[in-house]
Amino acid sequence: MYPHERSLVERLAGEPFAIVGVNSDKDREELKKTISAEKITWRSFWNGGSTAGPISTRWNVSSWPTIYVLDGEGRIRFKNVRGEQLDAAIDQLLAELKTKTK
Repeated sequence: MYPHERSLVERLAGEPFAIVGVNSDKDREELKKTISAEKITWRSFWNGGSTAGPISTRWNVSSWPTIYVLDGEGRIRFKNVRGEQLDAAIDQLLAELKTKTK
């Protein structure tokens, strides 16, 4: 998913948009290498090296990847959308936000 996430970051530069990643890789040093190699520029938190780490436990995530799309008020509006559906969900929320701020 990294290429698609990079394209979203590039396309939505300057918009009220952010990606936050959570990673459960066991080896934190290897994870740092992956972040560098994949050019991950967004926040990516380490989940303690387990899918049962503190972040996934708090958010009730039981499988990877799990995608939550939150609106401007922090509410989960979409879950597990990918590809074109993810783009459409984000575009919809940005349009709603622009309508509210007019």
